[in-house]
Amino acid sequence: MSTYVVGDLQGCYKPLKKLLKKVKFSETTDKLWCVGDLVNRGPDSLDTLHFLSDMEDSLELVLGNHDLHYIAIHEDCAPARSKDTLDNLLNAKDSQELSDWLRKQPLAHHESLDTKSGVENFLMVHAGVAPHWTLQKTLNLAAEVQFALQDIDYKAFLHHMYGNTPTRWHDQLEGLDRLRVITNYLTRIRFCDEIGTLQLTAKEGLSSAPQGFKPWFEFETLTPETT
Repeated sequence: MSTYVVGDLQGCYKPLKKLLKKVKFSETTDKLWCVGDLVNRGPDSLDTLHFLSDMEDSLELVLGNHDLHYIAIHEDCAPARSKDTLDNLLNAKDSQELSDWLRKQPLAHHESLDTKSGVENFLMVHAGVAPHWTLQKTLNLAAEVQFALQDIDYKAFLHHMYGNTPTRWHDQLEGLDRLRVITNYLTRIRFCDEIGTLQLTAKEGLSSAPQGFKPWFEFETLTPETT
């Protein structure tokens, strides 16, 4: 059994199929981990979701910001953007089913896997984690957002999901501010400072970090697992 981890698919269905064929992926014995951003920007978001939703028994995935953006557009909680390539997905007959399927997916996944070096723990999220979050705290906070996405009032979260504030995690945060900052850490973080303050406007390479900020993974974290 092998586990293959794939980064942002972003609707690139045909390259994914070629990749899985090249490694001789078996849905009966192998596992595919998808690190979020399954849709948008690429040409085949609809086929990508059809393929992934049909292979759930051999699939582990976490949601990325583009996946959440699609859900929000579909539920009339946010407008589409000029660079979005989601029309085929939004207009599909089963768009509601696919949106509902995505809403049931987690924002963090933790698992122990056999490797050549022995059993190792892996934490999968789309973007990153706050340096001061423990593994269990990360999983608990991710579960809060997952619960909000499945709550009867899930649209309230989707309406208020966008934004760059609060800029830092506090245990005292409540309600939509709490959910938004959790989501930003797990699906958008790139740079932060030593106390976890988010810098979400810089979007270039790792060398473009503003003064006082670094890539989140350059700080000593409380999640010693391979993240």
